[in-house]
Amino acid sequence: MTENPADGRVRPVGRKPVVPTGRVPVVDVRPAVDRGNRPAKAVPGETFQVTATLFGEGHDTVGANVVLCDPEGRTGPWTPMRELAPGSDRWGADVTPTAVGDWNYRVEAWSDPVSAWRRSARIKIPAGIDVGLVLEEGAELYERAAAGVPPEAGRAAVLTAVDALRDDTRPPASRLAAALTPDVDAAFAGHPLRERLTRSEPLPLLVERERALFGSWYEFFPRSEGAVVEPGKPPVSGTFRTAARRLPAVAAMGFDVVYLPPVHPIGTTFRKGPNNNLSASREDVGVPWAIGSPEGGHDAVHPDLGTIDDFDDFVRTATSLGLEVALDFALQCSPDHPWVEKHPEWFQHRADGTIAYAENPPKKYQDIYPISFDADLPGLVRETLGILRFWMGHGVRIFRVDNPHTKPVVFWEQVIADINRTDPDVIFLAEAFTRPEVMHALARVGFQQSYTYFTWRNTKQELTEYLTELSGDAASYMRPNFFVNTPDILPGFLQHGGRPAFELRAVLAATLSPAWGMYAGYELCENTPARAGTEDYLDSEKYQLRPRDWEAAERAGTSIAPLIGSLNRIRRDHPALRHLRNVRFHGTDNDAVIAYSKRTGSDAVVVVVNLDPHHTQEATVSLDMPRLGLDWHESVPVRDELTGEIYHWGRTNYVRLTPGQTPAHVLTVLRPSSPPTGGSPT
Repeated sequence: MTENPADGRVRPVGRKPVVPTGRVPVVDVRPAVDRGNRPAKAVPGETFQVTATLFGEGHDTVGANVVLCDPEGRTGPWTPMRELAPGSDRWGADVTPTAVGDWNYRVEAWSDPVSAWRRSARIKIPAGIDVGLVLEEGAELYERAAAGVPPEAGRAAVLTAVDALRDDTRPPASRLAAALTPDVDAAFAGHPLRERLTRSEPLPLLVERERALFGSWYEFFPRSEGAVVEPGKPPVSGTFRTAARRLPAVAAMGFDVVYLPPVHPIGTTFRKGPNNNLSASREDVGVPWAIGSPEGGHDAVHPDLGTIDDFDDFVRTATSLGLEVALDFALQCSPDHPWVEKHPEWFQHRADGTIAYAENPPKKYQDIYPISFDADLPGLVRETLGILRFWMGHGVRIFRVDNPHTKPVVFWEQVIADINRTDPDVIFLAEAFTRPEVMHALARVGFQQSYTYFTWRNTKQELTEYLTELSGDAASYMRPNFFVNTPDILPGFLQHGGRPAFELRAVLAATLSPAWGMYAGYELCENTPARAGTEDYLDSEKYQLRPRDWEAAERAGTSIAPLIGSLNRIRRDHPALRHLRNVRFHGTDNDAVIAYSKRTGSDAVVVVVNLDPHHTQEATVSLDMPRLGLDWHESVPVRDELTGEIYHWGRTNYVRLTPGQTPAHVLTVLRPSSPPTGGSPT
């Protein structure tokens, strides 16, 4: 049905043209995001599976392949598909795009008379059924098929088989064997005789830069780095220049992205004091997300942090250390933001004429006005694009978007499409802890990454089920970023698990997801809540300056920065850990121990983690050896990347993991020829 804009009446819509089925039906091609109306997503070098349901007529033998088309319109060598389970009619093949851009893919299916004849001949020739006729039919079929095999691909081998099939001086079994040689198999594998060819409609594939999938994020507040807080004296904010001194340590831990909360002027009306106190003093610094004051709005920097030139210097320093700068984009305002006076229509007014402040019951944010999109959506799109492009002009190519689920999905669809049309390397991370379908919708319309529920998934069953979901169909469009904590979220698991909890959660996040992140203070195992039953930090950095003595923690050995650095090094060294769809779980006979692997090509990594931060746990790990590219009976050396020790592992393996000593094993599967040393890890 459709609505007539002239009279408002609803009228029926005509049927869409029917696409002919074809002689070999090809249906339900996946991935197909929003039924193919939006692109599936990948990065260069990322392998994903294309599947389809297809079948022939009666007892016909069918074949199929995937055709991948690059941004220049060139099709690569087609990838043969195989039936995923006998009799299922569900076929699949792995494909790997190689460059950034707009790709597409389609499935081709056909009747395969050569394979059908070979199957029949293997039965009839030994049974003596129509021997001469069967061999001649094969000769004619091979002769026809040879025309489609290039000389360099084995045409001579096929024609030799034709001669053998017609050589009645040889026994029938010999003639048949000559038609089934490995050389003939190879020729037909690359150039089969395809009859009744059917092609699916092409489906879009958006290939984005690797950082859209893989990266390690570190969040910190510039105003706390270099800040001076002394009793009885006004606090002195850190600046971009003092914050830049922290960057070498962030780079040394192996992070790829340094993420900054909002750096804009902060309003004074209803400013929050320490620990969310509603009665702030004149010296309290306020919440960075309460954006806007007479000094400016979203395209200005807070005067306490310095100038825009100082920000540019910060970005240059980060770049020189191999770090990208991500900036928070929070589309909301303090009551003092210039928009409140200039664009009152952008805000929701209550019955008494006042502007409604933000709420997330029971939480109240009196210092923040949310945006209303009903009166002027085009104007808000233009303003947002202007802000984003301003910061892009100052070296920012990654934006962490605050609460995108509280804004219209169509708004983000327009904004991200406009930005990525001219700057496809710009990445948007959705900070949307909300209903699953809303998170998925944001990913489908353009967000390259998303926060997830990982923070609250702690048990073996929870983690297994959640990662199976994320690495399945959803991986075609939604890329998770596993933050272990945020300024808003101090999970109960960390509050009560002490340092071992911080260690094991870092191992999980860094090895389960290709993108992971942490908020400063995690490496110091900060875990004191504001009060029991809350996830808020005591003396939260959202409301006050919080300088940390990093050097003292390093000298005292209380920091887990060395472990974090090792994890990021391992991630960079192992291609398998750069992907999501390849995670596979293995059996353990103790639910307090989880085991999983990732494999890309010859690189295979097995991770075993004690999920109990309080007690030593023992388990037998049962490996699915074929998932590691090994036979069931093999026994191979594995190297623990956290300790350097080498063990010998096979199908079943004993582990003993002790919190604070050996919380986990991160094992590289070595070549069988590598000399093993040591025994089973304990």
